[in-house]
Amino acid sequence: MKEKRDEELMKLVNKKDRRALEELYDRYIKLIYSFVFKFTNGNAETTKEIVQLVFLKLWTTKSSYHSSKGKFVNWLLTVTRNVCVDYIRKDSIHTQNNQQMNPHLPVEIADPVDEIEKKLTFNEVAAAKSKLSTSQKRLIDLLYWKGFSLTEIAKMENEPVGTVKSRLHQSLKQLKKHLEVEDL
Repeated sequence: MKEKRDEELMKLVNKKDRRALEELYDRYIKLIYSFVFKFTNGNAETTKEIVQLVFLKLWTTKSSYHSSKGKFVNWLLTVTRNVCVDYIRKDSIHTQNNQQMNPHLPVEIADPVDEIEKKLTFNEVAAAKSKLSTSQKRLIDLLYWKGFSLTEIAKMENEPVGTVKSRLHQSLKQLKKHLEVEDL
């Protein structure tokens, strides 16, 4: 299996070849784990759950990767990001429902130092984001805060996906530049 390309392995996974999934797991577990770990702000338990869901999704759905649409690793990270967003949405709905059904459940109290750091980071990002154009801000909000896919955004904006990807790349480059200036 080690000599097979990612696309070939994915085709085998769709045919329920367990060894192909294991090979993809071995190749990408460190990348997927670190991506999810950052996404969950270092919550190891949630990270483990989401990583399992990513590989379960590859196994149980007829996920279709085509090399003509980009690199496998980018496709896999998009799948991972979507699983993360879905998990967070479901978890927040579940938490809200539990709190409404049983208001006597203890509410977790946040560490004030962590909250101050989060607020400072939020303010830095907000300041850098304010320097972006309106369309760049909208794109970042739709993708990262509201959880829309690039394809969904392209349909909303009535533009090709490639244009949206290009605008995202430029937006992130500008955001990074503004954040680096803020750190100096």
